[in-house]
Amino acid sequence: MSSVSAYYNGKNVLITGATGFMGKVLVEKLLRSSPEVKAVYILVRPKAGQSMQERVANMLKCKVFDRVREDCPNFHEKIKPINAELCQPKLAISAEDEEELLTRVNIVFHCAATVRFDEPLKYVLHALQLNAMGTQRLLELARQMQNLEAFIHISTAYANCIRKSIDEIIYPPPAEPKKLFDLVEWLDESIIQDITPKLLGEWPNTYTYSKALSEYLIQQEKGNLNIAIIRPSIVGASWHEPFPGWIDNFNGTSGILIAAGKGILRTVIANNEAVADMIPVDITVNLTLAAGWYTAVHRPKNILVYNCTTGGINPFFWGEMRQYAMSTFKRNPLEKAFRTPGAQITSSYLINQYWVYLTDKAWAILYDLYMRLTGRKPRMMKIVKRLHKSMMLLQYFSTQSWNWSSDNMNMLMSHLNTEDKKLYNFDVRQLHWSEYIESYCLGAKKYLLNEDMSGIPAAKQHLRNQRNIRYAFNITLFVIIWRIFIARSQMARNIWYFVVSLCYKFLSYFRASSTLRH
Repeated sequence: MSSVSAYYNGKNVLITGATGFMGKVLVEKLLRSSPEVKAVYILVRPKAGQSMQERVANMLKCKVFDRVREDCPNFHEKIKPINAELCQPKLAISAEDEEELLTRVNIVFHCAATVRFDEPLKYVLHALQLNAMGTQRLLELARQMQNLEAFIHISTAYANCIRKSIDEIIYPPPAEPKKLFDLVEWLDESIIQDITPKLLGEWPNTYTYSKALSEYLIQQEKGNLNIAIIRPSIVGASWHEPFPGWIDNFNGTSGILIAAGKGILRTVIANNEAVADMIPVDITVNLTLAAGWYTAVHRPKNILVYNCTTGGINPFFWGEMRQYAMSTFKRNPLEKAFRTPGAQITSSYLINQYWVYLTDKAWAILYDLYMRLTGRKPRMMKIVKRLHKSMMLLQYFSTQSWNWSSDNMNMLMSHLNTEDKKLYNFDVRQLHWSEYIESYCLGAKKYLLNEDMSGIPAAKQHLRNQRNIRYAFNITLFVIIWRIFIARSQMARNIWYFVVSLCYKFLSYFRASSTLRH
């Protein structure tokens, strides 16, 4: 018997951020592993012209729910959407919905957050309002819940990234949250924009900064709540559940892998020897559900923080990721690739910029010129600029390594019975990185680009054609350079003949040496 699954059966669960990547996987795993769960309340707001009902309907059509749909076709009846806005006072929840939540909810999973790394003013304010102030407002609601047994907050392993060694504790905040909230409320926007760099200090972006504030707020305002904090590192495609390689967004690593596989991105700024601390989304969700059970049943006296990371237990490096990804895309190429996959890694900004202009932007200009000549809208340069902007935002994390302790994660694993260790597997020692990255790349091909594996032969032929075009272009370029520069200058010809003669002598010597050895 699974103790974790049995705990959630009959419970009412509240989840924020359920329409996001991790939120959907959490909802799916909860419904599939605990089919007798009473209700899953999800806080949803209207967005991008879609009503709450439309967003929930689109969410339930997602492929991530295919497995639970087979087992329980009426699973959607257990999902109870609540119209809410975390950035508004009292979450903008109706009195009727609030009463239902206060009397019924047994456990809260707070997954909602903005993951934008941009630093313009509107994102600074939005990150503070949603990640920090939204957490505070949800805590106020949770403290009034009559039957609440546990409150689980999803943070990030990089909330304290200004430290190289990060323990499973809550560190002092970058600023006093309440004073900062007051400051943001009464200061003019132009002044906030001017002081933002000073506010962030050593923190690389508003996401990590606001997450550090949130953790401290939880510690200060927990009251009598039983709380746990989960700190995942770079959340990637699923390892096993609900399907290997499942991913539904182009954010972060996913977008970079696809751009490299398409041949659009040929240079990546990262450190080959830095740890790429990736964590599959299903491992994070399994740990989250297990932590919810442990927090509710064992009621620890203090807030337990779980560093959900891989670097300290099963390290994997950016150089290895490049190797595995490029190998996968050469065996299983993406359709209509711009060029042959061949991304290279450098941690030098100057070298990176050199290759950006020489390989990525130069080819983008040529491709856009071709698009114009054929009467189509040029778009490649715009894509390349957006990609490299994203790379610069990720540079802080792809060029450094951190040391995270994992004592609480190990402790939690020791409390699981044999069945729970299978159903809620978060043992990162079992990860084989080459297999996972291959699964990740194929998942991006299948779930993000909607490409079928039957199209691989055609994709390989397309790459061969691209290679032949590149060879023809290089030969043409060489002939043009020869005619313009070398053929018209006696000195250039003399230098050219000297280099060719030297190469010939070297090859002759090498061939003679090989003959003597044999």
